[in-house]
Amino acid sequence: MFNTIEEYLDALKTEMKDADAALVQDAQADAREHLSTALSVAREANPEVSEADALKKIIEGYGTPEETASAYREVERRTSPVIVQTVKPHSALGSFFGVYTDPRAWGALLYMLIAFVTGIFYFTWAVTGVSLSISLLIFIFGFPIALLFLLSVRGLALLEGRLVEALLGVRMPRRPLFSHQDMKWFDRLKTLLTDKATWLMIVYMLLQFVLGTVYFVLIVTVLSFSLAFIAIPVLQEYFNQGAMMLSNDVRYTFPVWSYPLWVAGGILLWTIFMNLARGIGQLHGKMAKSLLVSE
Repeated sequence: MFNTIEEYLDALKTEMKDADAALVQDAQADAREHLSTALSVAREANPEVSEADALKKIIEGYGTPEETASAYREVERRTSPVIVQTVKPHSALGSFFGVYTDPRAWGALLYMLIAFVTGIFYFTWAVTGVSLSISLLIFIFGFPIALLFLLSVRGLALLEGRLVEALLGVRMPRRPLFSHQDMKWFDRLKTLLTDKATWLMIVYMLLQFVLGTVYFVLIVTVLSFSLAFIAIPVLQEYFNQGAMMLSNDVRYTFPVWSYPLWVAGGILLWTIFMNLARGIGQLHGKMAKSLLVSE
């Protein structure tokens, strides 16, 4: 018997204590939305009924915490992130060069490129939103602006989570955090301001700018050197260009016997970076999970 929705959510969280944190957040968000909406409808239709009695009938149709937890685990088993390593190598050398067949490495590489763009946007949006919200709070219209900004932060965090799950293979929330639709806008603003998750999302948006810039610089630098090493034989043999240009138009060329070494070095450098990118993707996914998934 549950007297309030919070008691039901606490029981659901206990039942799913061994499940993924993002899955627990989705389950609680769905349960809160369904129970809150159904309870409001029931109280409007019959104002004399108590919350506990109305909630009891609603739970009978929705399911006990045990039933709900079991259903979500079954759905999760069928809809896990699609980016996984399809073939596990049996040796360290196979793992090193097998990075080219690992979707996680390519997903991480693509994410690192996208992070440069999203990082700039997140940083601009966060700094502008926080600055405007604080400076305009002296006016009455500043409160709705602050509310809209904080709601947009929640929306961007959900979007970023879907991007992280799609490219990095880390399970992220698929449902927005539920908030009562009939809640007054000032109460909703107060709830968002006092919610730790909101500020962690803003911290993530600021960090994304720094990390996205570092990722972009790494990719451009390593790719430039890798291609330059591989292109040395082509430049010298087909374009009659020196590998290095010194002062006074003096060109330095490498001997023919070193061509395979330069090509192998370029391929090896990029292979090392692909392995590094795969590890960066896994670390970034853990960071995103810790900051964008509410407890």
